[in-house]
Amino acid sequence: MSTDGTQQQTPEERRTNALMEVSNSMVRLYKDQFGRGPTHARTHWCGDNVMTVVLEDTFTPAEHNLVKLGEHQRLRDTRMVFQYATVREFCEPVEAITGRKVRAFLSAIDTEADGLAMETFVFHPPGYTGPSRIELAEG
Repeated sequence: MSTDGTQQQTPEERRTNALMEVSNSMVRLYKDQFGRGPTHARTHWCGDNVMTVVLEDTFTPAEHNLVKLGEHQRLRDTRMVFQYATVREFCEPVEAITGRKVRAFLSAIDTEADGLAMETFVFHPPGYTGPSRIELAEG
């Protein structure tokens, strides 16, 4: 127990809370970047050094119209430009929440699956002190 009477979190509770925080952070980021947030977001650890956020129903009304017109590649290209132009906005909250530096950031969207998107973060090993993906993006 801590000195203020609250119970300390177990490592598993900290890990679970971090996953929820990252999910919430991605929902806010999508809302800020695209004008609306996904209706569902879930973050998963994929081993020790990889975290993936799965976001559902991410399309804006304009993007739904592109799908209706069959402009899937144009929609994928546009989304990728926005997401890679905002590497800092995607990686900073993840680094702050996990305390780990992002080594690589990968973004994907399936335009045929109603805007299902994935944001994947590959981390450097714990204790790494070199540059993160953010610094590499800024060149």
